[in-house]
Amino acid sequence: MNDELSARLEFIEAIDGLKLIERRNYLVDGSRVENSAEHSWHAALMAAICAAHCDEPIDLARVVLMLLIHDVVEVQAGDTYLYDLDARSEQAEKEQAAAEQLYGMLPERQAQEFLALWNEFEARETPDARYAKAIDALLPLLQTTACDGKGWRERGITREQVLEQKVGIRDSSEALWDVARTLIDLAYERGHLK
Repeated sequence: MNDELSARLEFIEAIDGLKLIERRNYLVDGSRVENSAEHSWHAALMAAICAAHCDEPIDLARVVLMLLIHDVVEVQAGDTYLYDLDARSEQAEKEQAAAEQLYGMLPERQAQEFLALWNEFEARETPDARYAKAIDALLPLLQTTACDGKGWRERGITREQVLEQKVGIRDSSEALWDVARTLIDLAYERGHLK
């Protein structure tokens, strides 16, 4: 086996750990929390399905790849709950180090491509990144509202907290933002958010 293929296969083995990273979001039926690998797959598929609702031209292949790799860093850095602002402030440094180490396992050109794509996602400065971030924000909102706000109710999350964390959806798609606002308002009316 050549060195580049060997490096790629080692990376594939390493990222299998993403299946073990539990998130705080429940599945739509509320039966269990999802893992980060499930989230990445679901977000990538959602991006492809909802691309017609993006307000800016995007490169869908880049967006899908961005979403497939955006949480790979959690293999080493773990998942941080969106509404835990203290933990999130410390997470950026851990995730950057994990990104450099994990993507660095790949052959140099591919490692640079994946790290650049991950950094682009984190920075939200391009249409592709804004759309990927919008999908990454909307998917858990859909899941949480579908299971009657189970995760929010368990943690006492407020309507204002959710609005603050989800408002970035608007930067990519007014249509998706309208959906998000409607879901948040319904969740509040039903008592799923404080």
